[in-house]
Amino acid sequence: MIYFLCGLLFLVGLSGILLKRNLIKIIISLTIIEYSLFMFLALVGYKHKAVPPIITSLTEKNNYVDPLPQALVLTAIVIGLATTALLVALAVRIYEKYGTFDIREIRKLKG
Repeated sequence: MIYFLCGLLFLVGLSGILLKRNLIKIIISLTIIEYSLFMFLALVGYKHKAVPPIITSLTEKNNYVDPLPQALVLTAIVIGLATTALLVALAVRIYEKYGTFDIREIRKLKG
């Protein structure tokens, strides 16, 4: 069920990218897609009734949570934040030059 919600959140972001014409809304939609993928990757490493992967005894047989997807998600969050900051900076520069966030208007100006 939770995987379905991740897919639904991905589709909401994808529809925002495909249907919206405002640059800020497109950036927000891209961020929604990133977060849906982060949630999915974190859920891949989750195991029900598992313990953190801290080994205190070599004789105990425990069900451990996989830490690799969590580490990958943390790295992807940092990269996603930098990408979003770059996109917002580009959108601000486009607004300063053309005076609009609308993609249709920017394409008409060609200058």
